[in-house]
Amino acid sequence: MPSSLFTSSQNLLTAVLIALSISACQPTDQNDSSADNTKDHWSCQSQNAPFTYSACRIDAQTLSDPRYSLQLFWQQADNSANNNQPLLTFDTLLATLPSEQTLNFAMNAGMYNENYAPIGYTVIEGKELRALNIKEGGGNFHLLPNGVMWWDKSGKVQITESNALDKQLKSGKAQPWYATQSGPMLVINNEIHPQFNPNSTSIKLRNGAGVCSDGSLQFVSSEEPVSFYQFATLFKDDLKCPNALFLDGGIASAMYAPTIDKHDKKEMGVMIGLIETKN
Repeated sequence: MPSSLFTSSQNLLTAVLIALSISACQPTDQNDSSADNTKDHWSCQSQNAPFTYSACRIDAQTLSDPRYSLQLFWQQADNSANNNQPLLTFDTLLATLPSEQTLNFAMNAGMYNENYAPIGYTVIEGKELRALNIKEGGGNFHLLPNGVMWWDKSGKVQITESNALDKQLKSGKAQPWYATQSGPMLVINNEIHPQFNPNSTSIKLRNGAGVCSDGSLQFVSSEEPVSFYQFATLFKDDLKCPNALFLDGGIASAMYAPTIDKHDKKEMGVMIGLIETKN
């Protein structure tokens, strides 16, 4: 090959490599950083190990951003009938939201009776709708200790064992703006619930929430039947959540997460969801 052609080929190759390196470093649309900003605040994913599950994570600082709020939803005001009917479904909830609000994800938020009313402590926008239930009884709710997921107006979310919260409420140390009680606790101060059996053969679809060591929140719905012990181990060991609460399971386990194509049509009682409000 003549030297002039070799030199030209070298220059062309160098130009191509420089162009490729520049394009690899730059986003496809430098004016659109919304996707990166969203990932910094919250995200939903589907996972295959240690079992198949879907999880939505809220970053520790998200709820201090005025654009975002974690809320509980239960009833829709029906002024014509002077009665409040349960929302029941994600579709109804979506239809009631103001146009400036987006429901990023949601799931069922606790156990309910035949009328879809919560059976445990429930607070929505500072109003107590159900008193704290610290009675003994049967079923998963009373597999003690159970607990409450709650947060104040600042958006600081905590999961607290029910008797401990009872003392905080009476002393005024806890002032929930939102609260939902369910049971059993899955993880208590980095320990799996003492009544869970590692060899249990009782397996069901399950969903729950955890407050994790990095300050993030994890909302998880199993996509296959698992035991309480398996579900709790996921929160403790994989997601690193020192405190986690079982919300419900079986036919009551439901999730709305459009970014991962989840939109259950089940009926339920109280729902929990992350709202994003446009400025």
